[in-house]
This record gives sequence, structure tokens and C-alpha cells, in this order.
Amino acid sequence: MIVLHDDTARTPSGRRRLDGVAGLRVPADVVKQKCAASMIDGKPVHRPERLRDSVFSLVGQYQAEYRGAVEYYRLAFNLRCFNRLKWVMETSLTKTLAAKLRISVAKVYRRYQAILQTPEGTYKGLRATVERAGKPPLVAYWGGVTLKHRRDAVLNDQPRCIWNNDRTDLEQRLLADECELCGSHKHVEVHHVRSLKNLKYRGRAEKPAWVRVMVARQRKTLIVCRTCHMDIQHGRPLRRVQAA
Repeated sequence: MIVLHDDTARTPSGRRRLDGVAGLRVPADVVKQKCAASMIDGKPVHRPERLRDSVFSLVGQYQAEYRGAVEYYRLAFNLRCFNRLKWVMETSLTKTLAAKLRISVAKVYRRYQAILQTPEGTYKGLRATVERAGKPPLVAYWGGVTLKHRRDAVLNDQPRCIWNNDRTDLEQRLLADECELCGSHKHVEVHHVRSLKNLKYRGRAEKPAWVRVMVARQRKTLIVCRTCHMDIQHGRPLRRVQAA
């Protein structure tokens, strides 16, 4: 947080509006640190550890990481410094897709480039679509995140979980459209935890069934039906699993 001083910024009535006003800003080290994850020797590069993921998962992961960083600092007045992070991450994403598909970056843009319609306006970005028989397609986007400063933004201390490092690709599990606890195909959703260490319970009490499944599979995400999801969220025994 810093104190803003600007004698030229005035309200319609002529009063100074920034002189002595406290303001939040994005630290330069934050942008530099987040860019470093996708750079080598000062240049954006592809992420070889992600080549095994599907196109859908790659686009979704990059978008979730970028959106999480921007939304966390939404109250900052210098939010546009994330333009550099966007360029670095987009370059890394397209290079990773190019390496995975064994095509050029230009062909990646031609194949996945799209115009994204958002409440804040129209943006150029990338779109990966997975068709599903009889159901709406799965769609992942890159881009369309505005860098406009909003004073009424609500800070979220628990940013969206990033779906990565799972042993089974998320896209394949979503396409299966089946609860991994009871086998139901109705209203399938994703339950996730921020870290596997959060699944450790103190004492000798028996772990819930859903915890045992996630620990055994070493996954932070679990595909579940809405009934099982509500039971997990409210700490209830799994009704459908017990009935089976």
C-alpha cells in the first residue's frame, strides 16, 4: 500500500481526488516471480512437464493461473503491469501447444484463435473445445480477463485451484461423466482440495470414503455427482455409496 499524490486528477467539481489517498499496487517482484515460471534466460519457453496434458487442460490451466493472479490484485491501481505476465504466459502456452501437437506457433493461433465476448468487451484469445455426444461441449478459454481497476472488487484469499499434476487427465475424467464414488451419471461435478496435505486428519478416526479415494489415487480432484458432492461439503456420510 502506498499514498497517492496527483494534483492534476480532479473531480468534476474541481476537487483533488488522489492527493493523499491510500492505494494498493502490485509489487514488481510478484510479476517477475510469476513470469519466471514460464521463462528461461529471460525468454518465454514451452513447459515440457505439461506436454502430457490435453489441449483442453493446458488452456484451462494457463487461464486459471493468470486469472487467479489478476483477481487477487484486482484492487491494485497498477493492474496493467500484468500485461507482461499475459504476454509471457500466452507465448509459453502457444509454444507448449506447438511442441505437443508438433506444429508451428502460427498454426496454433490459426487453429485455436477466437473472439471472446465478455461483459467487459470483446477480446482476442484462444479457445479449445471438446465435443460430447448429446451434451454441451467442454470449452476452455485463454484471454478475456480485463485489467481494469475496480474499487468495489472483493479480495478472495482462496484463489481457484489449478487442476494439474493429476494422474488421470481431467478432460478424460469429465468426458467419462461418471461419479468416481457411486457411479452415477447425473449432475457430475468436480470436487477439489488445495493440497493433498489437507486430507490428513489428526487422531485415529476413520477417514471418510471420499478422502480414502483421493489419498489412494494421489489426486487433488474428484469427479462426483451432485448428491455425493453435497454430502462431502456438509460432512455427511455418502448416502449413495452406503446404499450401494
